[in-house]
Amino acid sequence: MPEIQKDETASGKPLPSHAKVVVIGGGVVGCSILFHLAKFGWKDVVLLERDELTSGSSWHAAGQIHTISSDPNISRLQSYTIDLYKEIEETSGHSVGLHITGGFYAASTKEWYDYLKRERSKARYMGLHQEFISPSELAERHPLVDPKHYYAALWDDQDGDLDPSGATYAFAKSARVHGAQYFTHCGVTAMSQRSDGSWDLTTPKGQINAEYVVNCGGLWAREVGRMSGIHLPVQPMEHHYLITEKIPQIAERMEAMGEAGRLPAGIDYEANIYFRQERQGMLLGTYEPKSTPWKIGGTPWDFGHELLQPDLDRIADRLEMSFERIPTIGEAGIKDMINGPFTFGPDGNPMIGPVPGMKNYWVAVGVMAGFCQGGGVGLTMAEWMIEGEPSIDVWAMDVARFGEFATPEWGTIKSSENYERRFVMTFPNETLPKGRMQKTTALYDRLVAKGALMGQGFGLENALWFADGPEDAHEDPTFERNRSHDYVAREVKAVQEAVGGIEIANFAKHEFKGAGARAYLDHVLAGFVPKPGRLTLTPMLTPKGKLYGDLTVACLAEDHFILFGSGAMQEAHRRWFEKDLPGDLTYANVSDDWHGIALSGPKSRELLARLTREDVSAGAFKFRDLRQTFVAGVPVILNRISFSGELGYEIYCKSQYLLRLAEAIEEAGNDLGYRWYGARALMSMRLEKGWGVWTLEFRPDFNAVESGMDAFINWNKEFVGKAETEAVRTEGAKQKLVTMTIDVDGIDVSNDEAILKDSVAVGYVSSGGYAHRVGASMAMGYVAAENAAPGTILQVEILGDFYDATVLGAPIYDANGANMRA
Repeated sequence: MPEIQKDETASGKPLPSHAKVVVIGGGVVGCSILFHLAKFGWKDVVLLERDELTSGSSWHAAGQIHTISSDPNISRLQSYTIDLYKEIEETSGHSVGLHITGGFYAASTKEWYDYLKRERSKARYMGLHQEFISPSELAERHPLVDPKHYYAALWDDQDGDLDPSGATYAFAKSARVHGAQYFTHCGVTAMSQRSDGSWDLTTPKGQINAEYVVNCGGLWAREVGRMSGIHLPVQPMEHHYLITEKIPQIAERMEAMGEAGRLPAGIDYEANIYFRQERQGMLLGTYEPKSTPWKIGGTPWDFGHELLQPDLDRIADRLEMSFERIPTIGEAGIKDMINGPFTFGPDGNPMIGPVPGMKNYWVAVGVMAGFCQGGGVGLTMAEWMIEGEPSIDVWAMDVARFGEFATPEWGTIKSSENYERRFVMTFPNETLPKGRMQKTTALYDRLVAKGALMGQGFGLENALWFADGPEDAHEDPTFERNRSHDYVAREVKAVQEAVGGIEIANFAKHEFKGAGARAYLDHVLAGFVPKPGRLTLTPMLTPKGKLYGDLTVACLAEDHFILFGSGAMQEAHRRWFEKDLPGDLTYANVSDDWHGIALSGPKSRELLARLTREDVSAGAFKFRDLRQTFVAGVPVILNRISFSGELGYEIYCKSQYLLRLAEAIEEAGNDLGYRWYGARALMSMRLEKGWGVWTLEFRPDFNAVESGMDAFINWNKEFVGKAETEAVRTEGAKQKLVTMTIDVDGIDVSNDEAILKDSVAVGYVSSGGYAHRVGASMAMGYVAAENAAPGTILQVEILGDFYDATVLGAPIYDANGANMRA
């Protein structure tokens, strides 16, 4: 059974009346945040725990640690977390029970072998120590595993296991060494916010005022959030693992070799199991094929160091497969069966950071892999709070990646799906079925009837590509080109030769009004702020000069602007704008108020002219002009701009007019070859222009010079991040964003593949795919600056094979932009 530790040393101290930060929750994540804040210089920090430290999930965690994650930056933070354990053990004097045994990820199918090849490619440019070993090598390192089931295994020297309670206490005691305080049996029972933005927290030991609060409530994250009117879409899940009786082979190995004989940790994806040595037996855990959400209505406040009733029938099929893969486990008796709740988020990643719409309220919740990620979460949160921004892009964990669509009910549905798919392959082209139709536009039924295969972004359904009808709208998950390829080609052909339309409801829209709007935007945006009736593209930078947005600025009037940008980033940008908003302007995220359709192609002007009384000729309506006018008899904002690289227009209308607009476009464009197109076609066409997109090419990991966005900067003004960006421009960027063609057929990159020069990793692929207008496989990515010159021949790794890639010096299609400026 997991061991419970206690530490009463903090409990007798009087609760201070004030703290700079109060962390709510004494699990591994809360204790890590407390430690990092104190280590980095904020001494006036306090942690409040309703029971003992580790109450909830931390104490009964399996304690297996590994570095692999779907997001490279999370992998980096997991590597940091594992390296940190030695430091906190030394600082605290408290053992974390760390065993760095190495670990392996076993592939028993070709698909899982391909998946691990992708992981190995990421490891090349991330500097992580991962290598493939053969089934026979696997059997040498872990003699209990039957190697006949496997193609290969990916080995990581850094993996292993630890004592969960010991690690949690080591964080807490290290925090205290650095000047922080923690209080057990001191749960928060009520919260209220003062006019200055600080928080009053009521506890059994008195009241404390905090400049900032951090909700690390774990199983009680929802309940803590509701005290302040926040509804977090996280869900506790029941989870099983077992511990065997003593296994003779392990006992003999340990007696002969000591700690050097300790078996490595392992994961078998097809069998859906993770396993490691536990004393002289084995620990084996699995994610049930049908999840069991726990306490959907809310976690009882009196729940603590308890376990749930095990149900072996729920994991019987996984156990049967595991006994085939590790026969010794099937022969050993079961010593303990653990069924305990732990909290999942909708996509399996943590939800951390300042909550949009709230002041001085932070969260770090849904960290289901707390002992892999807790140290990295603590580091990130401390950097963010103290320095204003994390040192690396943590979008994959940012709470702002969810909006109001992420209700508690939706969170339960998606968290359940993610739990069930924890060790189930998700392919780059795969769309998941649960939690769908949470947000739709007026065109949803219409587009589905026309054969749209829909995806979901920020909760909103949007068309990926169009088949010949609803019955034809499907695709098989794969790493290779799939059946959508020819359909997407058809859509691109229509845009290139005639006219196509794509729904653009999923773009974000941010509205600013007031006398101070221009001055504010001129400061917060690095580029030019346009005159009335014009559009500009501009980067938005952090104080450290990192990218935080690429936005199209529309000036409707001298005191009225709308910014168009990434739909995924809309709440993060809302948080950014609201942080220091002056009193002489108003701001609103109006993304759901404005839907619309973008027209693209050489016949788009002719089609538009049929729908409006405005003069939209080339001379009267120039590239980057905008008008508030009428199209198809409905009021719109009409922008002459294009992300397809062809002549194009964006037509935004209020949602109630969208269906009328779409019907009129279809009718007027029928004899012009009008065709609907989806996101896959758009992503293909923008590659040929070398245009990046947010979360892929444009992220806070990069600055304006590295990304090429410095071309849009207005250097003749002061703006956020100017000094830092000028310094990079003077010194020269160490890496650059490039566009490449790849000599490959039948398969394309997706993202995170390694880019190499002379067999050495020099960068990574940010995105890519097939470019239909030029008939080439393409990729964008960041490489060391010395490898960014046009004509440079590099190699890109795709599923373990290496293909030549040529760096381009200009857009491969319509290099001078004549089409879109026509």
